[in-house]
Amino acid sequence: MTMALITTVKERCRMCYTCVRECPAKAIRIVDGQAEVVGARCIACGNCVRVCSQQAKQVAQSIDQVDDLLAGNLPVVACLAPSFPAEFTDVPYRQLVGMVRSMGFSAVHEVSFGADLVAREYRRLLAGRNPHRFIATSCPAIAGYVERYHPELVDSLAPIVSPMVAMARAVRHLAGKEIAVVFIGPCIAKKAEADSPLLDHEVSAVLTFPELRAMFSRAGVEPSQVEPADFDPPHGAVGGVFPIGRGMLQTAGISEDLMTGEVVATEGRVRTFEAIREFVAGDLGARLLEALCCEGCIMGAGINSDLPLFNRRRHVRLYAAERVERLDTKAWNRAMDELGELDLSRRFAPDDQRVAAPEAATLARILRRLGKHSVEDELNCGACGYETCREHAVAIYKGLAEHEMCLPNTIDQLRVALKEVEQSKEQLASAQEALMHSEKLASMGQLAAGIAHEVNNPLGVVLMYAHLLLDESSPDAETRDDLQLIAEQADRCKKIVAGLLHFARQNRVIRAEANVCEMVDRLLKVCQIPKNVSLRVIHELDNPVARVDRDQLGQVLTNLVSNSVAAMPSGGKLIVRTAGNHETVSISVADTGCGIPEENRQKIFEPFFTTKHIGKGTGLGLAVSYGIVKMHRGDIHVESNADPKAGPTGATFTVILPRDVDDEAADEPKGLLEAEGEQV
Repeated sequence: MTMALITTVKERCRMCYTCVRECPAKAIRIVDGQAEVVGARCIACGNCVRVCSQQAKQVAQSIDQVDDLLAGNLPVVACLAPSFPAEFTDVPYRQLVGMVRSMGFSAVHEVSFGADLVAREYRRLLAGRNPHRFIATSCPAIAGYVERYHPELVDSLAPIVSPMVAMARAVRHLAGKEIAVVFIGPCIAKKAEADSPLLDHEVSAVLTFPELRAMFSRAGVEPSQVEPADFDPPHGAVGGVFPIGRGMLQTAGISEDLMTGEVVATEGRVRTFEAIREFVAGDLGARLLEALCCEGCIMGAGINSDLPLFNRRRHVRLYAAERVERLDTKAWNRAMDELGELDLSRRFAPDDQRVAAPEAATLARILRRLGKHSVEDELNCGACGYETCREHAVAIYKGLAEHEMCLPNTIDQLRVALKEVEQSKEQLASAQEALMHSEKLASMGQLAAGIAHEVNNPLGVVLMYAHLLLDESSPDAETRDDLQLIAEQADRCKKIVAGLLHFARQNRVIRAEANVCEMVDRLLKVCQIPKNVSLRVIHELDNPVARVDRDQLGQVLTNLVSNSVAAMPSGGKLIVRTAGNHETVSISVADTGCGIPEENRQKIFEPFFTTKHIGKGTGLGLAVSYGIVKMHRGDIHVESNADPKAGPTGATFTVILPRDVDDEAADEPKGLLEAEGEQV
């Protein structure tokens, strides 16, 4: 079987990896988050169909094939699996046989007789003293698993056909070979078995019970509308319990003697494949391993019943007991004798689907990509569908899995991505704030230029005549105080206009190599630091050299120190610190003053904003400093606390400048708006 009997409806696949977890053959490949069945690896056990809550797994249908057989020239015989009482609990068996006949089948046989034949073959196999160990082959999924994943055990597969094939050979022997045989049962793997080239298509087609129900529904066949009928002979005996776990042993009269341990029987995905692994290792210590992939055939993926396991067992048991009680023993013995020499042997062939495990270095590299850098990182949570992180890594190497299947690693990556998104959001908010600030500065710059141009000349005349009148007045003149006030206020206006001109004009950054530490020390010597303010200078720069405009940077530092001193009228501590790395240098000015209230922090770099009393400041110092820093392609930010309840009050301004930028770009004359626009 190279094409998958089971396919995925991608629109329904929700990437839960349940099918990966339940597939004993690991025949599920994840591609772009979608689960697809690898036909060559699939043993058609149907576990993925059974566990998929989204009905995303679709089984290949044989209804059209059966329709063609029924429309052909050959008689078509239906062989009903002995598990049918667990499916058709609402239909008496005679009505069911009548319904099947009404579909056009020439005869309806129960495969329980084929189970009787197979059971006899197993008695013969174990009757001799042959020390060879065997794995029973009644379950085609188990045989397919051994062929693909333990090809070295193919010779250990019991060379006996399944009850399905045994019944097909018996019917052909009794009715002639010119017939078509359709098996109806609960097993998807029977479809693969029927198509095996090693069996020469002795079974023409396989229907699951849901497919039979679909044919009934399409044809409008109801139990009340058909003539009741019995199965065609030969009738089965104890083989009716074959679909129940250990049913084959009871049919064959073989005891699973716990004292001798010659026979071991098991069923279900976990126990069965664990038993096979122990068989491979030689630890099982049994001559016969009778294993069923499902919890008995009554739990097969081709059965559509809501009944739990033991309720299904009860229905099969009651029907089998009733048939045995009414069995014509003489007729059964005659049929068994007539078919005593019927060839029920078969052979199996290796179909190795194993992929060599990766080397240790390759496995470690895959694990690292999964975020597993040490054994402690291997959580083995099973969310990916594999029991361990290493199994997942091996599956990735084999092309069956993807890195994104690791839920813990995906969550970690999402956390990192979310953090990056948050940082990007903060950067965007900062950029928007800087853009708004730039627009304000540009507007104020234009306004300042106009005001400075219009006011500067008449102000100069007022200032000149005020000083002339002051010089000409006698010391005891009544107007001297008034003239003194006029001169002082005119001087103040002159300073404001000068600040406006400095703010509005196009500045040119003239860079030159400078020792930042020496520059800071020299500027602090000329700054007026009150005696009640203690100054501490900390240099943490390994390389103090940077290309900056010394004069403009000096103006920034002077403004920051002046503001810090003004914030500590009662004294305090002033700390100036230099630091940086190989790309940037930073200068921070920290004080223990009153701090900046939260509502004012967004305004401190706006022109004319000041908290100082009238006559004490123009509100241009920080705005000018902001523009100088931005023209240096740098940044300036503040941290402050103005609430004594929240901790020590104070403010720290930090200027971060690049050590060097492109000379040509840096030397281009730019106005404040242009410099800001580029920075933003």
